[in-house]
Amino acid sequence: MLMARRSQRTIAREAEVRGVGFFQGADVAIRFRPAEAGTGRVFIRSDLPERPAVPAHIAHVIPRQRRTTLQRGEATVEMVEHVLAALAGLNIDNCLIEIDAPETPGCDGSSQAFVEALSGAGIVEQSRPRDVLFIDRPITVRDGRAVLTAHPGDGSSLVLAYHLDYGRQTPIGAQSLFLDISPESFARELAPSRTFLLEDEARALHRAGIGSRTSASDLLIFGADGPIDNHLRYPDECVRHKILDMLGDLALLSADLCGHVVAHRSGHQLNAELVRKLLEAIDRSRPRREGGEPAAAAPAMNIGAILKILPHRYPFLLVDRVLELEPGRRVLALKNVSCNEPFFQGHWPGRPIMPGVLIVEALAQAAGIMMAEIVNSAERVALIVSIDDVKMRRPVVPGDQLHLEVIGLRFKSSSAHVRGLARVGDQLAAEAKIRFVMVEADRDA
Repeated sequence: MLMARRSQRTIAREAEVRGVGFFQGADVAIRFRPAEAGTGRVFIRSDLPERPAVPAHIAHVIPRQRRTTLQRGEATVEMVEHVLAALAGLNIDNCLIEIDAPETPGCDGSSQAFVEALSGAGIVEQSRPRDVLFIDRPITVRDGRAVLTAHPGDGSSLVLAYHLDYGRQTPIGAQSLFLDISPESFARELAPSRTFLLEDEARALHRAGIGSRTSASDLLIFGADGPIDNHLRYPDECVRHKILDMLGDLALLSADLCGHVVAHRSGHQLNAELVRKLLEAIDRSRPRREGGEPAAAAPAMNIGAILKILPHRYPFLLVDRVLELEPGRRVLALKNVSCNEPFFQGHWPGRPIMPGVLIVEALAQAAGIMMAEIVNSAERVALIVSIDDVKMRRPVVPGDQLHLEVIGLRFKSSSAHVRGLARVGDQLAAEAKIRFVMVEADRDA
């Protein structure tokens, strides 16, 4: 059951953490910036052209060993779990996370450095409510001996529990812990707990070229007699770090969670699978139409509102509905492709395919809607000046629903740069980067 319970939060000012990436050994700077309500937690690769954004959502998780990795397009961010744990543990819902390398700084293998930076920046409440998922029935995922179950709780909080047991042949003894998660308990009980691995595992990673600038003093490496060149911060620090990782992975739900989650030997991949199951449960709980289909959510903008913004009219209006809208940042719009489209008469007779240039035009029109609250359409008009990196991935034919997602890359008073993605279902149909120039509305052509 999904409902709102508290106000969203962001940080009051920017904060920065510098360190070395565990996997690639690069120097990394990560900068946390305040974000508007509804933005979510979004990574921005500031070292790449156009500064691509990668939202911290389960839809962008890709398989990796020993870490959680996000990817959107060509932009990848490795080992995000410690950063997300810090944000989720402190109830920071909206934050832009600029990073100048492919992975987050490892620091000491915990979330402590991020917690200190974020707490020092200050945390402020926002006007929009935060969604909370209340677990109302057990949901279990398994992988061999690893089991992870989300149970209903008392309705007041999230409790995380973990049972760690690698058997008798390792120096890490069996450990169990359950913890009621709050900003206070997270900062005190979980944030300082560090990544751990066995000495043999560390040697294998070094031979593979991973962790070239990481030593035993930087995180917990267990030899036969316990931690090498280091000491424990808690007697059960390993299980605490497992719970920290679980909290960071559960943050990919993009909503608070209320219930009791119990883990036995689970890791990042199983944590991600539970998030997917929870999202499926949310979808099943939504109102249904007769016949079992989910009831349509109220559009962010219907055709009447669109006609008040865009100057286009039949046969050149190519946006039917706006599903999601974050002015100046992102828009998700819909174009229903009917067999009655006038362009199908000539493209092509007997084999109708929507022209690629019209798909790009539809993306440009969606971008115009996204910019409407930033640019006064009565005074200024956005004109296309360049279209780059155009790729056509699949044909669009009658009966398709074209989902038009446009992401703002850069806005100035005189120009704008966006990236557009057109999809049919989960298949990418087309993509392009579009630049606009703003001109006076009454200026002669």
